[in-house]
Amino acid sequence: MTDSLFDLTGQVAIVTGTSRGLGQYFASALAKAGADLVLTSRHRDSLREFEAEIRGLGRRCASLELDVRDHVSIERMVIEAEAAFGQIHILVNNAGCNVRKPALDVTWDDWNLVLDTNLRGSFFVAQAVARKMIEHNYGRIINIGSVTSVFGFAGLAPYCASRGGIRQLTMSLADDWGQHGITVNCLAPGWFKTDQNKVLYEDPEWVAYLTDRIPVKRPGLPHDLDGAVVFLASEASRYITGQTLLVDGGISTGATRATVTRK
Repeated sequence: MTDSLFDLTGQVAIVTGTSRGLGQYFASALAKAGADLVLTSRHRDSLREFEAEIRGLGRRCASLELDVRDHVSIERMVIEAEAAFGQIHILVNNAGCNVRKPALDVTWDDWNLVLDTNLRGSFFVAQAVARKMIEHNYGRIINIGSVTSVFGFAGLAPYCASRGGIRQLTMSLADDWGQHGITVNCLAPGWFKTDQNKVLYEDPEWVAYLTDRIPVKRPGLPHDLDGAVVFLASEASRYITGQTLLVDGGISTGATRATVTRK
């Protein structure tokens, strides 16, 4: 096996939701592997500092406005990305949101916000990009899921539904688009500290409980995902499609140990 299998030089990747969080780590990992980047956010100005960071790695970079809940915005972003770089080789469908509430407190609008963003948005971004990829008979689509793609957790009903849907959507799209040279896989992180869940990490008792359930005995660190995203974007994964790759320190083994009452 050679390093060329993981070399993304000359390829262009769209990473949605790159104003903060794991999206920035995905984009940086792809850039370090050689890819040029299209960064997206609902607020383009929020990408300026990160765009400069990507350019500092010697990569071309464009920052585009995208609201994944707006079909017109999705179509416009893809047209602008193609105009800036030509062929789009890689899509990382990362944009997402969460509403953390007991199931009895979830509102109609809460449900629509999470599902429209995480599931419907991911589908229509993938659809718009795939239309362009099909013209070149090549593409790598990486849908970002979660350990909640395969496990349920209390207080996360809409989020778990959306991430479970991402796993099923990934398999369907892989079957649909494989004939066009496009692979579609789901990268599913376990427990990583992000802006969406940082309040949980302020509770030492909860962190201890979580850590005890993870076989490697720590929550994930953002760079733990670098190898996985590059792998799924590269020629190294050319015969892998429709799969969910859990990067979770082993928590999906289902092991339970100490019991700690959540606050």
